[in-house]
Amino acid sequence: MRYQTVVPGIFCSRPNRFIALVETDGRVETCHVKNTGRCRELLLPGGKVYLALADNPKRKTRYDLIAVQKGDLLINMDSQSPNAAVAEALQRYFPHARCIRPEYTLGCSRFDFYVETAEKRYLIEVKGVTLEQDGKTFFPDAPTLRGRKHLHELTQLTRQGYTACIVFVIQMEKVCSFSPNGVTDPAFANALKMAADSGVHIACVSCRVTPNSMTLDHPVPLDWTAVYTS
Repeated sequence: MRYQTVVPGIFCSRPNRFIALVETDGRVETCHVKNTGRCRELLLPGGKVYLALADNPKRKTRYDLIAVQKGDLLINMDSQSPNAAVAEALQRYFPHARCIRPEYTLGCSRFDFYVETAEKRYLIEVKGVTLEQDGKTFFPDAPTLRGRKHLHELTQLTRQGYTACIVFVIQMEKVCSFSPNGVTDPAFANALKMAADSGVHIACVSCRVTPNSMTLDHPVPLDWTAVYTS
């Protein structure tokens, strides 16, 4: 997935989870933050960030904050980009699919993707990963009741004949592993282990990231033992 117009900036502050103040082109802009997570280890005063020019000229904010430089890592932090990257990949992985539907509703639940082939029915949930420490990545960066709910639903639906999958899209390169963040959300970590034991497929994939693009790259090992130390 690609952004049309991207400019660099220097992060100043984040007054609330929806907006950030960023210096770019000699002025401080109020920007929309495309990630409502904490991102405390990413958005540091003086840090280099990247902004995408909004395509709606009537918006109150001209730019979206989409990426941040963390040392030698460029991390995409747009919470919409993982689904966009997976949508592109599904077209390649399932060239003969009968259908690929985003935002699929089943009963009272909604999943990121439904894929149907001649042999199987897939339910796919996507989670974006931006939390990194010493080359190891973790999810979530804050407790997520919604994430646990998705895992419980996928676990139940495997018993109804669906092939259930959760894809952790690691929004950066040069990482060595992915782990559930049992320190921040032990209930999510436990739910993920139960889901795996019940037949839910877990995929962890890193991405090739540039200031104006993000695409899925290669699988990353799942490490159940790594611990994030804040």
